[in-house]
Amino acid sequence: MVIRSTFSRHRRALSAGAALLAVPALAVALGSTDHEKTSNTAAHAPAQSPSGSAVAGAAGPGSQQQRSVPSSPASPSTPSDPTGSVGASSALTPSPADASESNAARSADRPTVPAPSSATPSPATPSPDASASPGSRPAPQRPAPGSLIGHTASGGRTVALTFDDGPGPATGPVLDLLAQYGAKATFCQVGKEVDRDPAAVQRILAEGHQLCDHTADHPQPMHRQSHDQQVTEIGAAKDSIRKAGGAGAKVTWWRAPGGDFTAENVRIAKEQGMKSLTWTVDPRDWSKPGTQAIVSTVQQDLKPGGVVLFHDGGGDRTQTVEALKQLLPWLVAQGYTFDFPAS
Repeated sequence: MVIRSTFSRHRRALSAGAALLAVPALAVALGSTDHEKTSNTAAHAPAQSPSGSAVAGAAGPGSQQQRSVPSSPASPSTPSDPTGSVGASSALTPSPADASESNAARSADRPTVPAPSSATPSPATPSPDASASPGSRPAPQRPAPGSLIGHTASGGRTVALTFDDGPGPATGPVLDLLAQYGAKATFCQVGKEVDRDPAAVQRILAEGHQLCDHTADHPQPMHRQSHDQQVTEIGAAKDSIRKAGGAGAKVTWWRAPGGDFTAENVRIAKEQGMKSLTWTVDPRDWSKPGTQAIVSTVQQDLKPGGVVLFHDGGGDRTQTVEALKQLLPWLVAQGYTFDFPAS
């Protein structure tokens, strides 16, 4: 009886122990089932709470559902919330201050790239040629070879001095210097300037110089003028010069403003009895580069029989006058004689 009673007590103890061992196993099994449900729900939910992450951690690495949901590290600046009252979006999303710091750090690491403008860029400003109606002016043709005069009449060690855009305030001082050195020159004159100072034309002729037509109004570019406008520009200037010069005044040449010679305007001038006069040396005195720059260009570029371009009108020509004070004696010293262009 004692043995049977003792055995019964041991069997009840073993049963109670087995029951106690079964409770944790059942709890783990129930927990795993709940986690699988939670993981399946979290896979379709916008975010996951920190407390949910803790449960997922308890499920262990063997859970397929746990591996299928990528985890995002919580922001270090966000404290954990053991009660689960803080949503996962709050834990994983940086605060405005953190976002500002993060943006500032990125901005410091890379150069700022301007955002592309949504506005449609305006078209480029059309050139005067492009603004003209199609076919209004044909493309200009270059003058025929040999149609431009760019050498002296006599050749050899001679030079032709020419002065454009006058008469102007510098015309008188230029004439004074030419007279001092016994030099002759050709004056390419603008019709409207001739009308203002006809006496200058008379002095030019009286001192043995010659005249050249430089259009009535100095239009630039010349080739954009209509045919009739070019005829008027060239013809009106010639009329003004001849009227100012008096009986017997002769206008042998014409020169296009800016050297804008075309086959068309060369032909117009020829029909009016004038040759087209170009140049071989251009010191760009009109741009006021400095007296020494003008002198140096002429001295370096001039060859025997050359035609030099100067200006006695169209602006302040003080530098031109000062350059002539050096160039005229230099030309004489170099053995040059003064001539007119070929006609």
